[in-house]
Order: sequence, then structure tokens, then C-alpha cells
Amino acid sequence: MSGSRAAIRYAKAILSLAQDQKAEEAVNNDMKSIVNAIAQSTELDQMLQSPVVRSLDKKVVLSSIFTNANTNTINLIDTLISNKRLALLNDVAGSYIHLYDLLRGSQVATVTTAVALTDDLETKVLAKIKELTGKEAELKNIVDESILGGFILRVGDIQYNASIANKLDKLKREFTLN
Repeated sequence: MSGSRAAIRYAKAILSLAQDQKAEEAVNNDMKSIVNAIAQSTELDQMLQSPVVRSLDKKVVLSSIFTNANTNTINLIDTLISNKRLALLNDVAGSYIHLYDLLRGSQVATVTTAVALTDDLETKVLAKIKELTGKEAELKNIVDESILGGFILRVGDIQYNASIANKLDKLKREFTLN
């Protein structure tokens, strides 16, 4: 998520409007769909960023992709098009998701492991996060075989590195200092 001021302003405005209409969860689902679609399609991202592609063409493409979007989401896209800020759509969506999570008292925790988490282990990690932070968390698992074993947990600004690769690196530094 980019911290651009304009994206945050648009996200705050759409969140406020969605709250007034009791549609903040539906808009949040739309924003997650937008972020996922742009992350999975470099062509879509390039099209949104391109100054060569006409705004009308961008609108047609977005309308065909997000056919079941909430009216607030469609109005946001129209506003971004009319203000010539459609390139900010991904950042606005990411900012909205972040603001929505803060509003709900929820957060996203990222756990990096060498192998995929089992359901039992995922439940234990979520319970530990709730115990540490006092907040519910949505867990995102990243598989990175280079950590060899153990895990790296990141919740907000807190990072706990219990990976084998990190422990080996610490040992290596201790031996090179002596």
C-alpha cells in the first residue's frame, strides 16, 4: 500500500460514504478484489498507469472486470476517472483496506515459513497474535524455503524472527567477530 496523501484522502472519503450507507464491508470486499486483480495482472496495472490509454477504455475494462461491484466502488472509479487520478486506484484500494481494518480493530499479520502452515498451526498463531496485541488478525502465510525452518512473524511494526536462517546468521556473525 502506498502512503500517497491523495490515495489516503480518497480512501477516507469512500469509507465515510460507505459507513453512512452501511456498505463498508461490501466496499472492502470490492477493494480486496481490486488489489488482487491488479496484483495478478501486470497488463491491468500497466493499462491503469498508462497515459496513452483513454479513460473511457479504462472504464469499460474495469466495468467488465468488476461487474458486481458496490455502487460506492463504481462511483469511486468514476470520480478517479473524472479527476484524472485512475492510476491511484490500487493505492486507494490498499488504503481503504488498511483504514477498514483499523476501524474494525483488526490487522493483517504476515507469517513467513519454509512450508505452508497447517490449519492447527494457523489457529495457534492467530491465538498468540491476539494474546500479544489484543486485536484480531487476518493471517497471510508466505512460503519462503530460504529461511530453512522456523518462522518470521510480522504484525504491524513488530517483527519476530525465529527462522533457522536468522539463527545461523547470528552464529556466523559471532564467529567472525572473535
